[in-house]
Amino acid sequence: MNLDRLGPYVYPLFRIVFGFLFLCHGLQKFGVFGGHTMPLFSRFGAAACIETIGGVLIAIGLFTRVAAFIASGEMAFAYFLSHYPRGFLPIQNQGEAAVLFCFAFLYISTRGAGGFSIDGR
Repeated sequence: MNLDRLGPYVYPLFRIVFGFLFLCHGLQKFGVFGGHTMPLFSRFGAAACIETIGGVLIAIGLFTRVAAFIASGEMAFAYFLSHYPRGFLPIQNQGEAAVLFCFAFLYISTRGAGGFSIDGR
């Protein structure tokens, strides 16, 4: 079975799912989904804004490359600032999500929105 033909459908699904999960990650910092409200004018408040707005833009495929590049950078920053001091490996420092988001968004920033997106229209 040749799975290459599914690529044009799977990639947009990948982008939408990661964008939605990033949106949820940001909304937690606003007190949604059992999260804790963070002060808006703080490092976590800035992260909440980047994650919420970036998650929406990535999921709908609008300004996808820029939004994904910023999101990737934010996750790299989060990893090295918050997780890395607790241990070298992501499995030791609970940084797996930050690493996964970072590299998924880096990939999306190089590939663009793909199908099923506003950018693609």
